[in-house]
Amino acid sequence: MRALNPKYATRLQAVNKSQLSSSGSPSETSSALLRRLLGIRNQFPERIQEIDQQVRDAFERQVAILVLDMVGFSRLTVQHGIIHYLAMINQMEEAARPAVYGNGGEVIKQEADNLYAVYEDPAHALESALDIFRAFDAVNNVVPPDRDIFGSIGICDGRSLIIDDKDLFGSEVNFACKLGEDLAGKSEILLTSLLTKSCHRIDMFACLLRLK
Repeated sequence: MRALNPKYATRLQAVNKSQLSSSGSPSETSSALLRRLLGIRNQFPERIQEIDQQVRDAFERQVAILVLDMVGFSRLTVQHGIIHYLAMINQMEEAARPAVYGNGGEVIKQEADNLYAVYEDPAHALESALDIFRAFDAVNNVVPPDRDIFGSIGICDGRSLIIDDKDLFGSEVNFACKLGEDLAGKSEILLTSLLTKSCHRIDMFACLLRLK
């Protein structure tokens, strides 16, 4: 086995020592902290429980997750081109963001034709979903038919990791994506039956809901 150059061996030793500490610098971003903690977790299996708890303490929140997916990407892109659809995505975001913020939500990210938002109160997530569809209806009343915006929405509730208010991870996030992207139809909101127990005013909502 080829010997490691002493210069690089010293540098590697210093890096490893710096990684042993799970307390970061005050200027460290959340994403950098997460990467460092996961690196320590991979390198030191005996510290898994300790590191997992630090990750949960730093990033885990109990939230309702809303995932919005635009309907018609493939068809509209073939018919009108990708630039036309990108403009529609921009209009979708301009219509949806006020509906999220107006109901106490946070937009975590907008990725392709999907929008991800979180809420402290599950009922606010549902109200937000309805407001999003109302905003789409308002847009569709004034644009040509080839620019009509439609979406499908999935909502779940649970403990998830929120990173820098720019990304989110967790089984409930995956479930919300499944509901919003794969199972919900045009202008449809899907939510878990467990979440309906948290939405005390769900009987007030006159909309198309399917419980999963």
